[in-house]
Amino acid sequence: MFKISTRGQYALLIMSYLAGANPEKYVSLKTLAIQHKLSTKYLEQIMIQLSKAGLVAALRGTNGGYKLIRKPENYTAGEILRVLEGDLSPKISIDNLEENNGIKKFWDDFEQSTNKYVDSVTLEDIAQNDKSYSEADYIYYI
Repeated sequence: MFKISTRGQYALLIMSYLAGANPEKYVSLKTLAIQHKLSTKYLEQIMIQLSKAGLVAALRGTNGGYKLIRKPENYTAGEILRVLEGDLSPKISIDNLEENNGIKKFWDDFEQSTNKYVDSVTLEDIAQNDKSYSEADYIYYI
């Protein structure tokens, strides 16, 4: 089965939220956790991975938190998901499929279509379609 974990789903959600925030300010981990009803420990694990991958900047301290390093239009959903999920290929348990097998072709096409789609959607696309936050919802440090 092809499934994106909750970690991957939350990574996209958090990155979308950061895309709507003031790009000059850091959003605290506590704010992100409260805003999305997640534990800070769980969210911290996700943010560490995003930070290590160079997708977000992290700042420790009183006014610290996270912010995007690049403009939202310079991130793709695929790039973000691969940080948390690794390869986005479906996991096929059928062994010994021959190259000209119809089932193998189906899964190869499925993989190509999936990757093409997630790589065509930018973080800006996602954030622009998300009207659930107003500027008043962005608290930069708590």
